[in-house]
Amino acid sequence: MSTGTVKLHRVLRAPANRVYRAFLEPDAMAKWLPPYGFTCKVHEMEARVGGRFRMSFSNFGSGGAHAFGGEYLELVPDRLIRYTDKFEDPNLPGEITVTIRLDAVSCGTEIHIVQEGIPEVIPVEMCHLGWQESLEQLARLVEPDIPG
Repeated sequence: MSTGTVKLHRVLRAPANRVYRAFLEPDAMAKWLPPYGFTCKVHEMEARVGGRFRMSFSNFGSGGAHAFGGEYLELVPDRLIRYTDKFEDPNLPGEITVTIRLDAVSCGTEIHIVQEGIPEVIPVEMCHLGWQESLEQLARLVEPDIPG
């Protein structure tokens, strides 16, 4: 059963186009998305409406891994990303929907994330913690303004 929902909000000191790209470029995703202690491998990413993605996270300490993937439902450049997520592990059933809204603000980009349909066996607070760690890493990727 899928029941959990996580909602997050941040303001990043980066333009919306840079934040948007960080969600849709494989090398960027592999750098910032995995929570602390995990690595990420992007196996497939076709960032278009109807396109699919597949990636896996590996626990650096134990070596355990889990794969997941989904489909892009809605993409509005620099404003909105909506996609599904589904774990390949049959013990983590259901489909998750993730919505990312980006709004330009005076100091950068305000980001709102809603992740709905988290499998019942995954504690929502662990998802929240993981997203917080990922968003810290996202800020470190998109906030520096490094000349050419």
